[in-house]
Amino acid sequence: MKKLLAMLLASALLLVAGCGGDAPAKKEAPKEKTKVSLGMLRLTSSAPLFLAIDKGYFAEEGIEIEAQWFDAAHPIAVATASNKVDVGATGITASLYNMAANGQQLGIVADKGREEKGFISSALLVTADNFNKGVKGLKDLKGKRIGLTQKGSTFHYMIGRMLETQGLKLDDIEIVPLGKLGAVMAALESKQIDACILNEPNITKVEKAGYGKAIVQVGDVIPYQTSAIFYSPEFMKKEDVAVRFMRAYNKACHVYYDACIAKKDAKQLDEVVAIASKYVKAPAEDIKLGLPYIDRDGKLLASDIDTQIKWYSANKMMSGKLEAKQVVNNSFLEKAMAK
Repeated sequence: MKKLLAMLLASALLLVAGCGGDAPAKKEAPKEKTKVSLGMLRLTSSAPLFLAIDKGYFAEEGIEIEAQWFDAAHPIAVATASNKVDVGATGITASLYNMAANGQQLGIVADKGREEKGFISSALLVTADNFNKGVKGLKDLKGKRIGLTQKGSTFHYMIGRMLETQGLKLDDIEIVPLGKLGAVMAALESKQIDACILNEPNITKVEKAGYGKAIVQVGDVIPYQTSAIFYSPEFMKKEDVAVRFMRAYNKACHVYYDACIAKKDAKQLDEVVAIASKYVKAPAEDIKLGLPYIDRDGKLLASDIDTQIKWYSANKMMSGKLEAKQVVNNSFLEKAMAK
């Protein structure tokens, strides 16, 4: 009888052990391999995307990135809205809002660079002559010629919003559209314009050359969601892969923030810079100067999207009506973070 009881007890113990919490967890099923076309510029603000590609974060999510390189922001927005690329990564301009206001759908889904107080990204520069004559603040720009790439650009928005903080308007200055950033810098050097807004590493290049002087950091005056990740209308319908893309991007943003913003690890910073340098095709020292603020989770400064739409509309750079909720879509990032 004792022998029988012992056998029954041993069997019960084995059964309990077999049902316990120490049993190996089931492996997650392999994710379906999916190709995703990604429209980008060779800019430092795309560093988290470069990281996610180079370090295999997209591959971990079963995503194969088909990179498509562009030369300007507007064509990326057009390609994304028309489903020619699944995902676009570029600056937020008046032209993008105009497309959305006139019926073309796309979703602004994540941060890709912003102007933030205390972080150098973009700055207002004046010619050395103007600086020496006392042009050292926004109020001193009244009546001056301000160079920028094109009307409705991110630079146009920056100068307009900054002037307003000092009670000035766009009408108080003369806007000089010059097409390309190189032309803006050349015009500053030749004194054809009095001032312009530049980002790094161009700020440092101009100051080292001696023909310009930075007088105001944009992020110290206004918070500004400069650029973003966009989803095409068709890609937004593919929720599974759209969330997986965001999961990989969110992971890359963590690495970027810790290395480049919080500067927790010098070795990791060097790795991020090296990867960005490879994709941007610029020297590492230039990359280090131009690392923008990006939210650690990749979250948008959504309130600023509303501010931008109202500003462009008020300044007659938009036709049609548009509300921020029609273009901002946080759901994919939220779902990615929840998992």
